[in-house]
Amino acid sequence: MERWQRHATRNGDAPSDDVPLALVREGPHGQVIHATNRAARLSGVTAEARVVDMRAVCPALRVEYADPAGDAQGLERLALWARRWCPWSVRDGVDGLVLETTGSDHLMGGEAAMLTEMESRLSLLGLTTRLAVAPTWGAAWALARFGPVRAICHEADLVMQLAPLPVAALRLEADTLLLLQRLGLKTIGQLAQVPRLSLARRFVRSPLEANPLMRLDQAMGRLAEPVASVAADPPILARAGLPEPIQDPTAYLPQLCQDLCARMDRAGVGCRRLHLTVYRTDGEVSRLDVATAAASRDAAHLCKLFEGRLARLNPGFGFDLITLEADRVEEIAPRQPGLDGRADAGVPLPQLMDRLVARLGARAVKHPALRESHLPERAQFLAPVPVAASAEQAVQPRPLRLFEPPEEIRVLYAVPEGPPAQFVWRRQTHRVVRYAGPERIAPEWWHDRPGTRLRDYFRVEDQTGGRYWLYREGLHEDGRGGDPRWFVHGGFA
Repeated sequence: MERWQRHATRNGDAPSDDVPLALVREGPHGQVIHATNRAARLSGVTAEARVVDMRAVCPALRVEYADPAGDAQGLERLALWARRWCPWSVRDGVDGLVLETTGSDHLMGGEAAMLTEMESRLSLLGLTTRLAVAPTWGAAWALARFGPVRAICHEADLVMQLAPLPVAALRLEADTLLLLQRLGLKTIGQLAQVPRLSLARRFVRSPLEANPLMRLDQAMGRLAEPVASVAADPPILARAGLPEPIQDPTAYLPQLCQDLCARMDRAGVGCRRLHLTVYRTDGEVSRLDVATAAASRDAAHLCKLFEGRLARLNPGFGFDLITLEADRVEEIAPRQPGLDGRADAGVPLPQLMDRLVARLGARAVKHPALRESHLPERAQFLAPVPVAASAEQAVQPRPLRLFEPPEEIRVLYAVPEGPPAQFVWRRQTHRVVRYAGPERIAPEWWHDRPGTRLRDYFRVEDQTGGRYWLYREGLHEDGRGGDPRWFVHGGFA
């Protein structure tokens, strides 16, 4: 939820904190609640519940689509970022991180000081945290989610601190938790008092997520659960060490770009962002960042993006080290532009966009991007470049030009729910000679007001060869108003 709110704030779409908001995802029986904000929780909206049920509890609930894949990628990046406190870290589920801080907490003044620094640094990223330090992964997981906001547990206090926690703190699946509840085992302490032989007989063939005995042993340290940390990819970097300080790094930039692109070529990747860092002899560090609309490893193009920007650097007593780092790297498959091996004449569109952004600024250059909506007027918006499209192109043909707002027309038709035979638009009479459709588009109930009518779109051609995109709003006797209204929404070239 906090990740969504941060992106919405940047785009100017963030609602007020008093508006109940929920992120939803598709479930087996319809949409379910994925995450909620504080106002929604206070209104009684709970996670994993169906959206239709929660709308009955909170009619003012605003619903937006969740992005689980983006959340997982963000958590993976956060796990690498968290290695400033320890050498090993890994993502834990959909909302947690596990850090192996053994031997590193004393570098920050102890466990309490380390937790304080973690909380303050993550709060600067807009993230709220629940932190716990414990001898085992399972114990830290339990205390972070079911204990106090910040918990420190040592080996001698492990049994005492875990005993009052619910059995859900053992990372068990829902069916196992329901069975333990029916048996009257509500806390970890009650479960630990049950003879091991009885638990072993009942759950001998159960997997780890359904075996309370194995989860209990992991939490108590009787069963090993090491942190399988993922190695970070080494940065793709080009470096120029200078024998004497210089005032202007422009002369070294083309060679840096060539070296960097050669390394990216060997790795089969291209970059979407470049970081140029210059180190002054007095210890000061300056940095310039440029971005591209598409992944690239064209040395000449990347070098051109820094034109006119190096003058902003303050040389001081001179630079003695320059580095150029590739960021947001993506795989680029080799391709042959033509049968003769030569590239097409002219500047490709992504490179043209990069040059315009570098010359005019990111706010002055925009391009149409796709939004997750099936209504034509909401399916696109002007976004700054570079940006990746978040939706697929529509399967049905769409006009290049949409009228905003759609213009109402008068229509003659032979069948009430059939295509138009003739329409009057802008005082001109158009006789329909060909048509295709209808394509029915229902209202978006999570955005539109109750009573919004559906649309039936037709692609028509008149007697002069003009092609238009018309739609009928509503149906006869649909209970949502009077007779249907007709509009022209766009025109085909």
